[in-house]
Amino acid sequence: MYSTILLPVNGSGGSDELVNRTLNFAQRVGASVHVLHVVAAQPGPDTLSSDQHEQLHQPLEQRGRDAIARIHDHATALDIETTRVVREGVPHQVILDYAAEHGVELIVMGRHGRTGVEQVGLGSTTERVVALADAPVVAVPVTDEAAADVDEVDYDRVVIATDGSDAAERAAERGLEIAETYDADVSVSYVIDTATYDLKDAPRSIIGLLREGGQNAVEVVATDGRDRGLSVNTDVRRGIPHEEITTYADGVGGDLVVLGTRGVGGATGDLLGSTTARVLRRTASPILTVG
Repeated sequence: MYSTILLPVNGSGGSDELVNRTLNFAQRVGASVHVLHVVAAQPGPDTLSSDQHEQLHQPLEQRGRDAIARIHDHATALDIETTRVVREGVPHQVILDYAAEHGVELIVMGRHGRTGVEQVGLGSTTERVVALADAPVVAVPVTDEAAADVDEVDYDRVVIATDGSDAAERAAERGLEIAETYDADVSVSYVIDTATYDLKDAPRSIIGLLREGGQNAVEVVATDGRDRGLSVNTDVRRGIPHEEITTYADGVGGDLVVLGTRGVGGATGDLLGSTTARVLRRTASPILTVG
């Protein structure tokens, strides 16, 4: 399923949850982990000498090396193969380039937790990687709370949001793979978008067709999940997609929410206005996105 996982880290505190979830998953699927720290290119006067540039750069690089060394030691104790890398550049571009160069099959990144309203909280680097990466991305909330140990990390319920698009189907496939890995229950949701369809005065026949389309979409995923021996339930809802997905995931106790990024309302283009980006900002659960 996954043999190479990329874990970008910034060396700051609050990343234990991110590291532990990554190592737990790597251990379960037998994957190696590439731990990458990106030193953001520092703009400065053209008059800076190479020595002056090094004085600015060196502490940032050392901070990153210290952070990835700690993760390497942790992974080694768990018999997980790791590669340690420090690079300089524009963070999201370095991450994307590194993933492409090394055939990375999953990227795991940190994000700020639930922000409730449309406040900037996701982080431009994570958001850009989610939108542009060819590989699936797991965005893990980073908080100040104590994280579970590696062997305590689990996913009991995986929530898959589908809109029937090709991207949603690809995301569902990845979500079901993770559900199999953790023997998790699966909840599949489809939202009839009331922002797109004015249902207040719509004929019953139109509403029926929209509901039938949603039911067909969730049943495709549900059938695949049940064929894998998983317990699956489905739900077709009406409302604003990102609000309904978040409410549904919270209501069923979702430990992982799975979304496509390039389907209807995907993250391509208007990054902050998309369904995926809004769910990323609103839910406290880890998010798996697939383009």
